[in-house]
Amino acid sequence: MTTPLTSREIRLTSRPQGLPTSANFTLAETTLAPLAEGQVLVRNLFMSVDPYMRGRMNAGKSYVPPFQIGQPLEGGAIGEVVESRANEFKPGDLVTSRYGWREAFVAAPKELRAVKNPLAPLSVYLGALGMTGLTAWAGLNLVDVKAGDVVFISGAAGAVGNVAGQLAKLRGCRVIGSAGSAEKVLSLRDDCGFDAAFNYKTGPTLDQLNRATPEGIDVYFDNVGGESLEAALSTLRIHGRIIACGGISSYNDEKPKPGPANLFNVTIKRLTMKGLIVGDWLDRQNEFETEVGGYFRSGKLKNQETVVAGIDHAVDAFLGLFSGKNLGKMVVKLT
Repeated sequence: MTTPLTSREIRLTSRPQGLPTSANFTLAETTLAPLAEGQVLVRNLFMSVDPYMRGRMNAGKSYVPPFQIGQPLEGGAIGEVVESRANEFKPGDLVTSRYGWREAFVAAPKELRAVKNPLAPLSVYLGALGMTGLTAWAGLNLVDVKAGDVVFISGAAGAVGNVAGQLAKLRGCRVIGSAGSAEKVLSLRDDCGFDAAFNYKTGPTLDQLNRATPEGIDVYFDNVGGESLEAALSTLRIHGRIIACGGISSYNDEKPKPGPANLFNVTIKRLTMKGLIVGDWLDRQNEFETEVGGYFRSGKLKNQETVVAGIDHAVDAFLGLFSGKNLGKMVVKLT
C-alpha cells in the first residue's frame, strides 16, 4: 500500500435492550495497516443488513458468535480489490466477503469469494444471488417443495421471502404471501408473480389465509413466527411441511413469548418442521449459483431490493428492517 488508507466502520457500542436504537452504534474512522505478503485490500461497494444480525447483538450463545462491544460489525458485502499481495487476486477483481459494515478492509484470500462474469446490479450478489437467495433456495430443497404444492410465505416481501416465492412458482407451486403494506402486496402479485397476497396488518392472518387458500396449504415458509406460524399450523394439510427460517416478529422481545397455542397440530396432522441455517448449505453454493443465476440471466427471477446510500445511513437501514421499510433485500451503497 503506497499510502495508508482511511476507512469508516460501524461499531457496536452497547447491547440493545429490546428494539435497537442508533445509540447502540457508532461510526468510527480507522487507518488500515499496510498490506503484508499474502493479503488483499478491498474497497466495499455494497453491504448487506439483515434481521438475523439482531441476534448477534446479544451476549448469549447462538449459531453464530455474538458481535463484540467496541468492534466493527460483520455482514455480507461485495467489493473491488484495490491492491493485492496474494496470487489469488489482482486489482479490479470483484469479491464477496463477510466484511460488511466498513468501507474498506484487509483480508486473506481464503476470506474472499471471487465473483466471476459479474452481472448487474452488483448488489444482486447480496440479494437474489447471495446469501438471502441461497437461503430461499435451500429452504425449498429442505422440505422438497414440488409442483402442485400450495406454499404460504410470511414476510414474503422481504429479502428471503420474495425469492422463495419466485422460485416456488418456477417449480410449479401455487404461492401465497403475507406482507405489511398495500404496496408490498401489489409488488408480490405484480412483480413476483404470487398467486395471492394479503396485508397482515388489515385483519387476522388466519382469516385472510383461509380466504386465500380455503383448501389449505402444503408448505409454510416461516420468516416471521408468532401469529403467522399459528395460522399456518391451523391451515396446513395432513403431512404438511414447515421451513423454520426466521422469526422477526420476536427478535426484539425482551422476554420470550408463549409458543403457538395450536402446536398439537404437528401431531394431529403428522407435520414436519425443519430448521434452516444457510451456513449448512455453503457446500452447495455452486449448484445454487448455476440454477438461480440462470433464472436471473433469463429474466425469470427478479432481484427486489431497497438501496440506501452511504455508510453513515447503514444503522438507519438496519433499524428500518424492523419497521418494514424495505421492499426486498435491504442494501447499503458505499461508493
